[in-house]
Amino acid sequence: MRSSSPGPALRSGELARLTGVSRDTLRYYERRKLLPAQARSENGYRRYRGDAVHRVRLIRGALSIGFTVGELSEILAARDRGDAPCRRVHALAIEKADALEARIAEMQTLLDTLRLAIDDWDRELSRTGPHERAGLLEKFLERHPESAAAISPLMSPGLKDKLQRKRGRTP
Repeated sequence: MRSSSPGPALRSGELARLTGVSRDTLRYYERRKLLPAQARSENGYRRYRGDAVHRVRLIRGALSIGFTVGELSEILAARDRGDAPCRRVHALAIEKADALEARIAEMQTLLDTLRLAIDDWDRELSRTGPHERAGLLEKFLERHPESAAAISPLMSPGLKDKLQRKRGRTP
């Protein structure tokens, strides 16, 4: 557990430099309630408590392993109220790991399909002159008609989920 000592006040430029984020990012974190609203100096500059360095690093670390800004806002608000959201953090991490495993499986299937297509296309191209059309994509569709209805695992997860819902499938 880290010390609760606030440390010296920092201006936004100092905090940005110490944490490797931009001032805009700090303002965004403040708007999204990841960082508590900051006191202002007489000339209107934000003055962050010294423990804001730890908070920003904590936010960046959590974002790097897949937590969303919305989730962090909820978690950090609970912490700031004195609650212990550790079980919620753990449950979210399990959900994220499960989702990643599913995406990895989808990506592996995509890779396997693409490798098979490349092997087929190598054979097609070896029988096709350098200026002749081989119709590779058409031949792929003939051999894999189900692909026309598939949703690519390369698509962003949010858009993919939206398309699946639109098609009546639960993501």
